[in-house]
Amino acid sequence: MATRSLWRATKLALSATALVGGGAAANAATSEDPAMTFNLYTTVPPRLVRDAVTAAAIAFDYEYSLLGLPEGSSERAKAKHEVHLRSAVKLQELCFKNGGIYIKLGQHIGQLEYLVPQEYVQTMRESMLNKCPVSSYEQVCEVIKKELGDTPDKIFSEFDPVPIASASLAQVHVARNHNGEKVAVKVQHTHMTDTAAADCATVNFIVNTLHQIFPSFDYRWLIEEMQESLPKELDFINEAKNSEKCLENFKKFSPHIAAYVYAPKVYWSLSTSKLLTMEYIDGAQVNDVRTIKRLGIRPDVVARLVSESFAEMMFKHGFVHCDPHAANLLVRPLPGSGKSFLGKKEPQLILLDHGLYKDLDPETRTNYAALWKALIFSDANAIKDYSAKLGAGEDLYALFAGILTMRPWNRVIDPAVDHLIIQGTESDRSELQMYASQYLSQISELLRRLPREILLMLKTNDCLRSVSNSLVPSLETFMIIGRVSSEAIIEAKLSQKRSFLRWLSAWLDKIILEVRLFTMQAALWLIQGRKALAWQN
Repeated sequence: MATRSLWRATKLALSATALVGGGAAANAATSEDPAMTFNLYTTVPPRLVRDAVTAAAIAFDYEYSLLGLPEGSSERAKAKHEVHLRSAVKLQELCFKNGGIYIKLGQHIGQLEYLVPQEYVQTMRESMLNKCPVSSYEQVCEVIKKELGDTPDKIFSEFDPVPIASASLAQVHVARNHNGEKVAVKVQHTHMTDTAAADCATVNFIVNTLHQIFPSFDYRWLIEEMQESLPKELDFINEAKNSEKCLENFKKFSPHIAAYVYAPKVYWSLSTSKLLTMEYIDGAQVNDVRTIKRLGIRPDVVARLVSESFAEMMFKHGFVHCDPHAANLLVRPLPGSGKSFLGKKEPQLILLDHGLYKDLDPETRTNYAALWKALIFSDANAIKDYSAKLGAGEDLYALFAGILTMRPWNRVIDPAVDHLIIQGTESDRSELQMYASQYLSQISELLRRLPREILLMLKTNDCLRSVSNSLVPSLETFMIIGRVSSEAIIEAKLSQKRSFLRWLSAWLDKIILEVRLFTMQAALWLIQGRKALAWQN
């Protein structure tokens, strides 16, 4: 049935392709930019065909490979694992062939551990961050000449034609300006301007078609979010302003860690909406533990810095970098600092790719902080209350808590201090996948309900969890989240109309917080001591 339904969708897509191709000449002739219009009409139909054929091939593979295998049998589990792998590769190839926003979709799939099988997550995560398609040097020259008025060899004293990195929307080249400063030049892929809107429409068509065939498959919220965020990500002037505002917020609201968080300086005279020239910074990618250690930096200290930096953004600044995957976070020794008394260097976190930020209004920011405080301290009533305030409703609060923490409800409300730590074991992974398949329709309903800013917080949370797991996941990172979220709530109380009772209440909250954190720290020392004894024995 699923295969027949998807075959109907394939035929519908092929018919749409024929209509689109047939109208190309007439529309190109009447367009203000015939070349761009013709390019649009000749580029989009092949994408639509590939989309439809890939969807049909995946559906047929599932239908045929699992046919006749009893539910719950080892044979079916093995076959399902193999078809998951084959289908993930097909989807990966589709994203690479189509490029652009399809790669962004692939990156997002790589973070959805609570929604898609592990085979998809692993395949997308391994490929989508570091193996994106590259624009030719001729295309790069075309963009630079159009944006800055001349070729790279004239604009810069040196320009490496081979990019050091390529992402879904742009690629980065190393160069030197005429002052001899080493810079990183981010150049937008040439096809993005021409095809971004059409790609959004194409993906929108496919997602809506699949939703009609399979009502439980409801990812329309993802397309709506992409249609809103993509124009901002394609505007590199907006990205440059975001990077400067981010650093200003750390200086204003989080001065105690402002020196430990950095973004590359922008060269405004060499930057436009499609080209961004920044200070070149050499550092280790945040998940490259071996290089981080080689730099003399402790990975657990990096994990704490990442956790604190983003907790400050979410709970205090209300202006959040929403794409903190590993390729966008670098680590280097803090400039000007020596070694600590343990012989290790202090880290500085470098934030890259500032195209996707979200503003949280004060009420949403405070409610989100209160929810995370409740999660850290296992407060079931507060979890239910603030989940409802953030849009999850009174019936899906347990699922919302599970998606945020990747823990089942009985672990979320467990009073043990390490109740939220994910060990990364095989049993952990299989438990998460079981919940994902068991509650798929409820997860889709929850994602449909939540406001867009919270959906982006989920995406940010997914990225940060992946980064944390690649470093040293520990109780201390959760203690940091508990402390910063609690401080944000106290500050929100104090910012309201001043009164002695409100001031007294805020100070009592501070005392309670310090007692709780001391108790957690003592428990952490006890756990570490037991592990050390067990290791010695």
